Amino acid sequence: MTVRRVIGRAVGLGAVLALAACAGTTPIAHLPGGGKRPYVSPEQIAPDFRGLAGWGEDDHAEALPAVQRTCGWVKSQPPGKPLGAHRAAGTTDDWRAICAAANRLAPNDPEAARLFFEANFTPVTLGAGQEGLFTGYYESELRGSWTRSERFNTPLYRKPNQGNLPSRARITSGALNGRGLELLWVDDPIDAFFLEIQGSGRVRMTDGSYVGLSFGGQNGHSYYPIGRHILDRGDATPDQMSLQLIRRWLKEHPGEANDVMNLNPSYVFFKQRTEGGPRGARNMELTPGRSLAVDVEHVPLGVPLWLEVREAPVPGGGFKRLVLAQDTGGAIKGAVRGDLFWGAGTEAEEGAGVMKARGRFTMLAPRNAAFQTAQVPTK
Repeated sequence: MTVRRVIGRAVGLGAVLALAACAGTTPIAHLPGGGKRPYVSPEQIAPDFRGLAGWGEDDHAEALPAVQRTCGWVKSQPPGKPLGAHRAAGTTDDWRAICAAANRLAPNDPEAARLFFEANFTPVTLGAGQEGLFTGYYESELRGSWTRSERFNTPLYRKPNQGNLPSRARITSGALNGRGLELLWVDDPIDAFFLEIQGSGRVRMTDGSYVGLSFGGQNGHSYYPIGRHILDRGDATPDQMSLQLIRRWLKEHPGEANDVMNLNPSYVFFKQRTEGGPRGARNMELTPGRSLAVDVEHVPLGVPLWLEVREAPVPGGGFKRLVLAQDTGGAIKGAVRGDLFWGAGTEAEEGAGVMKARGRFTMLAPRNAAFQTAQVPTK
């Protein structure tokens, strides 16, 4: 979803709240790819991976599409380009052999995929092993039309080619009218607001076709989480706060909804997606359940991460799985902070909307760059 860190997507529940971090949740949805996995005994695991709890129980083949999307970016870059500020992530030179090996793997072979990761990567601790907050996001679906009508009267705009863009309040009051910037029209301003929160989505048009939308820019104004306003009014507690509660509150307060949404001066513009699913940073297509938005000041984009979380809205209350750092977000700040892409549909929306899990991650660094990792400081 090409995204913002307020210049990218303000992702998921974390962007709506930016608070209420530690509340527990009730398991309500299955995270994509979260089924029972065959157990691999510790003796079958490479020694440096034995410290990753649950490593042998994941289906590593489910993460391969995400790896291959990182490899698509690597292929387009010049030799020797670092993946990020953390030296252990290596450079495009380090990744080319890894990508060649990944492309030779047969799909849907968990054992071969696990051995691929163990042969080509080595675990590197991030964030001094501390715990942090992990939220979720999903692909929105709206109803729309190419032309304005009484029903379809909320525009989704392309980004204007100018500086000093107006605030949300001015834009929703018509500051961009008459400039031919309307991509299409949707039937619900609240749905349009949450589309901005998610950063991309799809619109079902009146003829039954779908139009994919991705992040097309932002107006340069700072992000304000309207969930904070609802808490300040005393209409909810931090433990109750969720994306669904915010949406319900806006629907139940139609006379105030527009003014409350306009408390957030940030506004997101869109562009039409010509192919594929939602995209994250570096234009990488996102993989449900396997793509994670991170703070690039601490985690290099594109790297695999072993994610361990608890208090998540899944059966059993937690999971351990391989994900890739492939997105960013306005509320994703800190050494141990992430936003997991859940995919599209009602189940994804329900799970992502309440996810406020606690956990940690470990970076998998290219093994052929391991000489750089021994004394790499964590941020």
